[in-house]
Amino acid sequence: MRETRDTETPVEPSEIIDLVSPEVARRILATATERECTAEELAEECDVSVPTIYRHVNELQEHGFLDESLRIEQSGNHRKAYETTLERVCLTFADGLVSADIHIQKDFIDKFSEFWNDLNFSRVELRS
Repeated sequence: MRETRDTETPVEPSEIIDLVSPEVARRILATATERECTAEELAEECDVSVPTIYRHVNELQEHGFLDESLRIEQSGNHRKAYETTLERVCLTFADGLVSADIHIQKDFIDKFSEFWNDLNFSRVELRS
């Protein structure tokens, strides 16, 4: 089960706008909200080449907007599949500045990993 979580990001709002401005990027995000998709499935859905999909997928993954998993098919082939984690981006224009709030979906494993990392960085001693 995934849960929405607000995140703070060092990404500039202009980077976010540039990232989601291309129609292909928006179609990838929209398509991958419905189901996990391989690059080939996304290329067919978006009517672009597979290399174009990978370029956009890599950029979206760098910013945490897409999650990657391994799909094992009945034939035994393994393929990467992508799912959208980005739920929404809220841009705020105030006092001559632009700020962005990014809302992504996190599953239990992601939340536990963050919790564990926070414990390590806070130097909390765990005793058995």
